[in-house]
Amino acid sequence: MKTGFRTLFLFAAISSLMFTGCGKDGQQGPQGLQGTAGKNATVYYSEWFAPTAWSGASGDWYFAATAPDLTQGVVENGVVLAYAWLANDNYGGSSVRPLPAYALNANWSFLIHEYGSIEFTCDMTTVPLTSGNKFRFIAIPGTDPALKSATSGYRSEKELKSMSYKEVCKLYNIPE
Repeated sequence: MKTGFRTLFLFAAISSLMFTGCGKDGQQGPQGLQGTAGKNATVYYSEWFAPTAWSGASGDWYFAATAPDLTQGVVENGVVLAYAWLANDNYGGSSVRPLPAYALNANWSFLIHEYGSIEFTCDMTTVPLTSGNKFRFIAIPGTDPALKSATSGYRSEKELKSMSYKEVCKLYNIPE
């Protein structure tokens, strides 16, 4: 039993050394890749968009939006965050809510029903507004560079989901 434990401990120690690397304190690392429009290095984000129409019925409303950055690799190994800006909503001085959320007497959420698409949902009894309601997603692939920040270290999915919209935008240099 001791041999198995020692082997496991040795494997963990060697693995951590391989993945952490070495460097001198105070030395700046190499410049990261410059993102393109809609991208910050490997972090993808949509513009704010409004539904043209809601599908479904009372208590089960939804609309889908094309999201080519939501590939299988990003969805299965990364973190997808979604936000809503809801008309007539007052949320602590900011109208941006992380999803899922309860607002305006309804539950609002999102799901990836197929790769390359995102679906936003609402359980209102009446059809939600199309004008004034806006939605956005941020997709952070599961690669180390995307989930690391030079100033704040590693961010887990739980940590990212607990951050405010403004904090996430600031962390990944995403225009609000």
